Amino acid sequence: MKLRLMLWVLGVLLKRARTRKAAFRERLNALQRLDWGVGTEDLRIARHYRMSPAGIETAPGLPVDLDLELRFEDADSAIRLLRRPTQKAFLDGMMDGRVRLVGDAGDLQKLQGLLKHL
Repeated sequence: MKLRLMLWVLGVLLKRARTRKAAFRERLNALQRLDWGVGTEDLRIARHYRMSPAGIETAPGLPVDLDLELRFEDADSAIRLLRRPTQKAFLDGMMDGRVRLVGDAGDLQKLQGLLKHL
């Protein structure tokens, strides 16, 4: 339940940043579009975000047409990593098999550039 709530709140924070933070809007305008999602490996808990300069949409589940997916081994490891999302933590999680990146690593860097403006 905690992870589901965290992912929902992330959607609220993204929408809020788009309306209130100029730096976030500028980065989003430069990207034009980024569709990404976060979920557990078994997909019991998953949420996706479709971001463009026109707006941000969020919904449960992970559709197949996303640019980037972050899949976590379980909800507990996702919560630990998402509370303090550092590059080292993600790399360690990927090496340990707790995190799996589906998509382009370049999209992950674009996403990190956007999220630092939250």
